[in-house]
Amino acid sequence: MESGWIKIYTSPDFHKTELVRQVLVEEEIEAVLMDKQGFPYRLGEVEVYIHHQDFDRAIEIIIKNQL
Repeated sequence: MESGWIKIYTSPDFHKTELVRQVLVEEEIEAVLMDKQGFPYRLGEVEVYIHHQDFDRAIEIIIKNQL
């Protein structure tokens, strides 16, 4: 991952993590997923990364949407 990106959310549930990413993108925050789950058993974590300058706003959005 390039510098300037920070992890904002982690979950073993891929679908919930994708939901968080989509909500952030809808709020015009660039967000990307890093899937660290192993195939075929889907063990591990999925992480959402954002630019560090969007951190405060992203936290507010996650809390407001009860994600």
